[in-house]
Amino acid sequence: MTNKAGEVELSMQDLRVVARYAAECAQEALPIFETSHPDDRRPRAAVESAWTFVDGAKRTNLQRISALAAHKAAREATTEAAQNAARAAGHAAAAAYLHPLAKSTQVGHILGAAACSAHAAELAADGDPSVGAARIQQARERATPALVAVLKRYPAAPSGNRVAELMSELDASLRSLY
Repeated sequence: MTNKAGEVELSMQDLRVVARYAAECAQEALPIFETSHPDDRRPRAAVESAWTFVDGAKRTNLQRISALAAHKAAREATTEAAQNAARAAGHAAAAAYLHPLAKSTQVGHILGAAACSAHAAELAADGDPSVGAARIQQARERATPALVAVLKRYPAAPSGNRVAELMSELDASLRSLY
């Protein structure tokens, strides 16, 4: 549902559906980050802030600040796997602020946590692409019809690096579901 101004219609319930999905996906990657950085709670705090929103709290600066903090943790992480795990957490917290703009870049708010989590797992398994593919399959199975309905309001995910490849793969498979 896109209006004439190129805006997507989003309800608060739609945002909670997206945030739930992102939090579920990011939560799986937290152990990858925490193995390398056991004293850094920023990614976990970001996922917790996403769950706070999912559970009915209003969107607040908690989600924005924790998303930024998780992304900062990603920049400071010592391994690429930990970086991607922290990015997944940042995407989860930021999902509450999915913009109603009909742009493919917004798909990152919907599927970014899943793609980063899959890439983190892949890297943690010495770059085994089958691990990433398995995580993308899990993310596909986790998607609800409500999530896919929101996703379909946006153009397809952009292509690019490995995370973008995983996101595009997930995007295409979800759009074919319902």
